Amino acid sequence: MKVSYTGKLEKLDAASQKKLDARYVKLGKLLDKKDEKEAHVILTNQRHLRNAEITVNYYDHALVGAHAAKDNLEALLGACDKLEKQLLKYQTKRRDTKRRTFLKPVTAAQTSAEPEAVEEEAPASKIFRVNHKASRKPMTVEEALLEFDGKKSYIVFQDTDTACISVLIRRADGHFDLIES
Repeated sequence: MKVSYTGKLEKLDAASQKKLDARYVKLGKLLDKKDEKEAHVILTNQRHLRNAEITVNYYDHALVGAHAAKDNLEALLGACDKLEKQLLKYQTKRRDTKRRTFLKPVTAAQTSAEPEAVEEEAPASKIFRVNHKASRKPMTVEEALLEFDGKKSYIVFQDTDTACISVLIRRADGHFDLIES
């Protein structure tokens, strides 16, 4: 990662410079995938504060980390932290977004397939008898709720109020739907 400074950078001692270089190397590992990125560092002074602003252009997005502190090293390290957080957030957002899958074009051989072959392969429909006990007495909705156990997901019954067939269905969230015919 190339780092260019604007403003007055005071000379740092060896330990501080080593700490700052290590942070730049860490940012460089996150940023430099295919080519080397350039970071622009702007240093300004305001009375008792030192302001540091690091700007990086990453996949056509300007990422900016800014921090103010009493000395330059603290301001630069704070700006690196903020830039790293922005960078990680952008990378996870970019990684987790659903990418659009393009449909494959249909070839002429696929369009000439005969629809008759599809109709012949269709499975025969099956009929399942739901209410196999014809001698069941009519019941209210509350009585049908009491008949539910852990195994059943629906109950078909004859409603006493309307004298029609009703279906009570247990939804996945635990509530019930009532279908009246």
